[in-house]
Amino acid sequence: MIRYLLLTLLFITSLYANKVIYLSYDEIPQRVIKGEIFPITLKALSTVRDFDDISYEFSNHSGLKILTDFPERIQKGKYLYDTFYVKATSKWTKLPDVNASLIASREYNSTFISGDRLNVITLNPKKNFSNIIANNFELVEYKTTSYDNKHNIIVFVATATNSDISALKFNNVYKQGIESISESHLNSRVTYFLVIDKQLENFTFSYFNLLKNHFKTLTIPIIVNEDSVTTQTDLKPKDQSKERIKMAIAGVITFIGLLFIIWRKKYIYLFLTLIPLIYIGYLSIPEEEICIKAGSKIRLLPVENGTIFETTDAQALFLKEGSVKNFIKVQLKNEKIGWVKNEDTCSY
Repeated sequence: MIRYLLLTLLFITSLYANKVIYLSYDEIPQRVIKGEIFPITLKALSTVRDFDDISYEFSNHSGLKILTDFPERIQKGKYLYDTFYVKATSKWTKLPDVNASLIASREYNSTFISGDRLNVITLNPKKNFSNIIANNFELVEYKTTSYDNKHNIIVFVATATNSDISALKFNNVYKQGIESISESHLNSRVTYFLVIDKQLENFTFSYFNLLKNHFKTLTIPIIVNEDSVTTQTDLKPKDQSKERIKMAIAGVITFIGLLFIIWRKKYIYLFLTLIPLIYIGYLSIPEEEICIKAGSKIRLLPVENGTIFETTDAQALFLKEGSVKNFIKVQLKNEKIGWVKNEDTCSY
């Protein structure tokens, strides 16, 4: 019996003698919201002084998306605190099992710990929920322009902290999409477009604020802007009816001037009528047409990865509305406005 106890003690001692990493989960949230990004921290102690690093292998986790490949490390005395960021993607969530190994000049035994299940809750938001869960979500700038006879288009720039900003999505809109995005679980930025009904006077949506633990509402007032604020949102076609009104006014001024000259018989003032005539001539210059190749992609905004809403079936002529950098703004046959790359133009 004594011999058996001695052998057991010797076996246990040998196991701990070979253990070079003491590992445990240090910070585990008590409650997680589905869609939330949160940190998990591993607390490690090495019994070996001479090593380069600790590597971690995750396995057997569920309902989680691991967002960082390498941890944020803080050292407190002999302990290392390695933090990874993960996103809860399901109501049924289990932390990963972790196998930790020393990176050193010689090989050591690894250490294994099991992950526990988490308490995950699911939000019950209203229909205007933007699908964003964040510490903070802010509108940086926005602009509304006319899209067609029935819709306006909103283009806005937003920033978020501690959020998956790529999850941004709205209900009950005609069209929507991401134009550009800078993703980071800590700080992110997105340029987004929405095509909405012209009857809307405000576009209101909500996101869940993790710090305040409630839904926060944001509102974009619908003020249709005829002028360009930024090149990315210069979407409004020229109003040809206003040009015709200007020509008519200039024509009336010229006619009255001619009558005055004939009546007073002072032909020296004839040159004054040239000014409105020149202006009429300027306005009468036909708009520039541009040839676009077959298969050219028509983008909603002049950005490299902009949303493509139409592709030309054959070579065609479109009215040129303007240009910026590597893009040309054109008016399509249906009077919608789009952007094509300079390289997609052709000669005719």
